[in-house]
Amino acid sequence: MIELLQEYWKPFLYSDGYDITGLAMTLWLLCFSIGVGFLLSLPFSIARTSESRVLRWPVQFFTYLFRGTPLYVQLLIIYTGIYGIAEVRSQPLLDAFFRDAMNCTLLAFTLNTCAYTTEIFAGAIRSIPHGEVEAARAYGLSGWRLYVRIIMPSALRRSLPYYSNEVILMLHATSVAFTATVPDILKVARDANAATFLTFQSFGIAALLYLGLTFALVGLFRVAETRWMAFLGPVR
Repeated sequence: MIELLQEYWKPFLYSDGYDITGLAMTLWLLCFSIGVGFLLSLPFSIARTSESRVLRWPVQFFTYLFRGTPLYVQLLIIYTGIYGIAEVRSQPLLDAFFRDAMNCTLLAFTLNTCAYTTEIFAGAIRSIPHGEVEAARAYGLSGWRLYVRIIMPSALRRSLPYYSNEVILMLHATSVAFTATVPDILKVARDANAATFLTFQSFGIAALLYLGLTFALVGLFRVAETRWMAFLGPVR
């Protein structure tokens, strides 16, 4: 048993038989989807709180669609469903994009986390005290300057506790990437289990890796909350 474990735990951390390690692949899926989703959610959250229906309704439909359906189903639709459309396969660029499992996985993860992050930031924007906005306008700030200098920085600070939960949930959600044969931590664990039949040990190693990453993220966000949310009071 010890020899089997020594042979099959390495792909979690070493690229033995894989182009990239399971741990590195999981981190790549998380960082890319969270990074791009964060950037997209900034203008989306502003549009979500806009008084204009033309801006607000499309974003509201987008967030309702991706928050109302499971990520697993979204990945299956993007990975297998879209490529099954003849018009998609007839276009060289679309054919090349949706034929690649990694592209489909990153797209599904990014759109999913973008929808949740948009609602988080939109809620933070609504929670900003009206007096802060009025004070900024009294100093002559309006339009995009008001959002860049006052509203969005304040909203991002206030949303840190909620956004940290989304990042951690997204880390756990990356485990469905094995559906598209992406060699993340869970895919490596499944391959190790299939080769050794050591189910507890194989998935136990995967659980410990996810647990370690979660603790690291919790620590990072705790430091960020202590630094950037001090104006709201002490953070325990």
